[in-house]
Amino acid sequence: MLGRTANGLYWMFRYIERAENIARLVDAGLRVSLTRAGSSDEDWHGVLESAGVREAYSEVHDKLTAADAIDYLLRDSANPSSVISCIEAGRNNARMVRTALTRETWEATNEAWIDLKARLSRKLRAADMPELIDGIKHRCGLIRGAFHGSMLRNEIYNFARIGTFIERADNTSRILDVKYYVLLPSVSQVGSALDNMQWESILRSVSAHRSYGWVYDGDYQSANIADFLILKVQMPRSLAYCYEKIVSNLGYLATDYGQRHKAHETADAIRAILKRGSITEVMDQGLHEFLEDFVYRNNQLSAEISQGYRFYQ
Repeated sequence: MLGRTANGLYWMFRYIERAENIARLVDAGLRVSLTRAGSSDEDWHGVLESAGVREAYSEVHDKLTAADAIDYLLRDSANPSSVISCIEAGRNNARMVRTALTRETWEATNEAWIDLKARLSRKLRAADMPELIDGIKHRCGLIRGAFHGSMLRNEIYNFARIGTFIERADNTSRILDVKYYVLLPSVSQVGSALDNMQWESILRSVSAHRSYGWVYDGDYQSANIADFLILKVQMPRSLAYCYEKIVSNLGYLATDYGQRHKAHETADAIRAILKRGSITEVMDQGLHEFLEDFVYRNNQLSAEISQGYRFYQ
């Protein structure tokens, strides 16, 4: 496969996953703000930090307001990580690799772009947010469903899956970091009713609320929730699950191409940390510090994949 085709597939699915993840971050911000007595617009500082756009937002807005932050994250085309920008970038990459995709996958991608472009063409009211966020998740899910249901399990599939799970791991770590490091008002709130409500909101934002209840009988403890989203390999948005899929798909590529790259060793090392680690060790290290290091390693892996498979050649 040409490097630019692999690049297009990898980034198509990174952008589609990112569009959904940004919507989930907005949802997390909305849910957490509802648990605050006397919450302020400053609550959105952490959400913008998590999305990696805090400085970019400040360059175009003198003041931080909830309405402006939500608009910037969802529909500002000048923000390359906004939902509308991601959906458009995902479609552009899909068009570039159109011959590598099934008709069902292309049509689901194109229809998502048409629908969400129309929905995000105007300023949104607060009352519209739940339906819009559900609509974004629904459209992204349809693209993944069409892809999984119609594509051969070959190198095309592998690059798409790797892109999906690199992005998903990044998002889960960022949502956790926003809750624990930025949104919690003070250390004195740890273990309080407010703390538990915020953790419950985070679980809902990553579609993990019910599955968490099955595993932990609805006992909302911060250590259990962090364990669930970091180390529980059965949970499809956990860091451990993401790295099982990244390593396995990189392994298929190594078998197909008959060679391994630096990316394989990096991915194996990250998976080993997640596989042998305990949540006690993570908490002792510091959850923020652990997540910060994870985001760095995850980004390093992405760069190594790009280099190893010559994405720009």
